[in-house]
Amino acid sequence: MTAAVDIRPDTSPRGFRRKARAYVALTKPRVMELLLVTTAPTMFLAQGGIPNLWLVAATLIGGALSAGSASAFNCYIDRDIDRIMKRTQGRPLVTGEVSDREALIFSYVVGVASIVWLALTVNLLSAALSLGAILFYVVVYTLWLKRRTPQNIVWGGIAGCMPVLIGWAAVTNDLSWSAVILFMVIFLWTPPHYWPLSMKYRDDYAAADVPMLAVVRGRSIVGLQVILYAWATVVCSLILVPVAGMGVLYTVVALASGAWFVWESHRLYSRAIQHVAEVRPMRVFHSSITYLTLLFVAVGVDPLLPF
Repeated sequence: MTAAVDIRPDTSPRGFRRKARAYVALTKPRVMELLLVTTAPTMFLAQGGIPNLWLVAATLIGGALSAGSASAFNCYIDRDIDRIMKRTQGRPLVTGEVSDREALIFSYVVGVASIVWLALTVNLLSAALSLGAILFYVVVYTLWLKRRTPQNIVWGGIAGCMPVLIGWAAVTNDLSWSAVILFMVIFLWTPPHYWPLSMKYRDDYAAADVPMLAVVRGRSIVGLQVILYAWATVVCSLILVPVAGMGVLYTVVALASGAWFVWESHRLYSRAIQHVAEVRPMRVFHSSITYLTLLFVAVGVDPLLPF
């Protein structure tokens, strides 16, 4: 005779905290942080100084909700391959801390909240851009491109570019060439940021039958593509100097951090063509994050300086 299993939900404070952490994990906080790092500096540039701090806070809250909704939808749709990939086996839908139904409801609620919040506290253009970002990431990237083409991250990365447009629109209620250039910087930066990660977890993606570039092509091809996109990113970042009238600080940071980013990309390619057993792709992955952070800190600080 077997003992009965208690399947009632844990309503203790400890159980509540665990459930709350699981919901937060659905939003992929690390991805969200990187997106928000680009939003606030863009608002400073759009203002040409310090924008209304309440507006900044409202935009960041709306952007966080938008990014969290898109990530939660992604976790729901990709729960089958997350169970296969070692890198994602700790996600809440895989461990069972959140049910499929709970995750789907959460995704919709947070998504609607982001659009309503931005419409009421910022402006309708920012809300529309937020909706577009969610739809693009969920429908175009996750449902359509991710499992069909090795160029998935190139075009899917457009969703990750939207925070700069949202930030710019929050301040000006329109879009300008400066906002477009910032959009393009992140668009070109996304492949050399993500492809090294896919090299690191190539076996995971192969097991899940996701055709990342590192799965369908050799390391040398991936390394070369990383170089090309890294160069394009740096060149695009320098176009902002004449277009937005950027000063000395931004110019120096864009050149110095860009040179380092490109150098790390070349090191990756060099090790790949030399058939070194360990090409260390995560060096480029981490350097890409540092590069983008430094660049956008300069975007935000430069308008505050007199030179």
